[in-house]
Amino acid sequence: MSDLFDIVAQSRSQPLAAVLRPKTLDDIIGQPHLIAAGSVLRRRIAAGHLGSVVLYGPPGVGKTSIARAVGNMLGKAFRPLHATRAGVKDIRAIADEARILPVLIFVDEVHRFSATQADDLLAICEDGVADFIGATTQNPYHALPKALISRSTILKLEPLTIEDMETVLVRGMNHLRASGIEVTMTQEQLRLVAGRSGGDARQALTTLESLAVGHMADGPVAITEAMLEDAYQAAAVNYDRQGDMHYDVTSAFVKSMRGSDPDATLYWLARMIHAGEDPRFIARRIMIHASEDVGLADNSALQTAVAAAQAVEMIGYPEARIILAHAALHVARSPKSGSACRGISLALEAVAKEAPAHVPLHLRDAHYKGAEKLGHVGYQFPHDDPRGWVDQDDAPGIASGRFYQSDARHTPTFERRADEVWKDITGNATPRRF
Repeated sequence: MSDLFDIVAQSRSQPLAAVLRPKTLDDIIGQPHLIAAGSVLRRRIAAGHLGSVVLYGPPGVGKTSIARAVGNMLGKAFRPLHATRAGVKDIRAIADEARILPVLIFVDEVHRFSATQADDLLAICEDGVADFIGATTQNPYHALPKALISRSTILKLEPLTIEDMETVLVRGMNHLRASGIEVTMTQEQLRLVAGRSGGDARQALTTLESLAVGHMADGPVAITEAMLEDAYQAAAVNYDRQGDMHYDVTSAFVKSMRGSDPDATLYWLARMIHAGEDPRFIARRIMIHASEDVGLADNSALQTAVAAAQAVEMIGYPEARIILAHAALHVARSPKSGSACRGISLALEAVAKEAPAHVPLHLRDAHYKGAEKLGHVGYQFPHDDPRGWVDQDDAPGIASGRFYQSDARHTPTFERRADEVWKDITGNATPRRF
């Protein structure tokens, strides 16, 4: 009976993910917006000219597979380069080859190109000598030279769905079965592997391959819970602290707090903690949103956030996870008010765009001798009034409610109580956004 080592040898030691690489767009799993009839790629393949394309997305979602499939369908020689290993000499050699026969240049991790490499690549794109596909896990609008972006079509790939991942795994098991290796798992196990792979087809197939290799016998390999537990004991989470995943997960975390969803808040917090995110970074985000999103609705949220930031300076993981969860849940569960963030933003916009308002005489500094002769008089001290307030113009030309509008809603928040207090004192309702 053949074994997996025979299969690998027959496949020139290629990993299962490489062996199963699609040959055409019809073989691609997922990314329907890129491979559907009438898509940009389909239209350009039909025209026989691709031009310059950048495929942007997380690892294992099919960037290289799509590039190779496009090359096959165009009938052009596929010339792969890796940005960290290819030199200017390599790029120019391919350019010379492209003047003789049709070539598709594929550059993996194109965001790692040096300025000199990028300039040579731009010259090829500009002259139309060869078609070009670049692949990057980084946001191209941040990581690539603007000149390259302006000459390329940016196509974004999404993580594969669990259903897509299940299809990938079934395709992998079918290939192994056809090669003489029977791997069986239950539907629940299939879904577990699909889900734990985080939308990364390469990771899913690598897990399948490792399970088969590590537990081969003379008969079928029946996957057990113990085998899966062992495979995932030290499984990494798809999270790059220097790349888009860092920003996307952070964004999901703070938007979940803003959206008052405690379970989502804890999930995204756990993703960051599991990936080893600096607890001080997380604490800073919580502090910001304690004011930006809770603000005057619950002033104690900022106190909790500040206390958490101080605590994690003294207490590291694993206990810091509890402190961060405490503060994040306080923000998530608090009533919300954006009046502080909105108010200062509107005021700063006015200061930047408009002529400065003059400080009224009664508010000017009057602590020195001679201030009265300059007219710095008329200020009424609020504490001398039994109400604790006097009616005086503190910013001429600035109408009430221009910057600050209360976000008080039906809950008895600090902001709502303040609105009621000041209406009783002044006789005027506080301007509200709603």
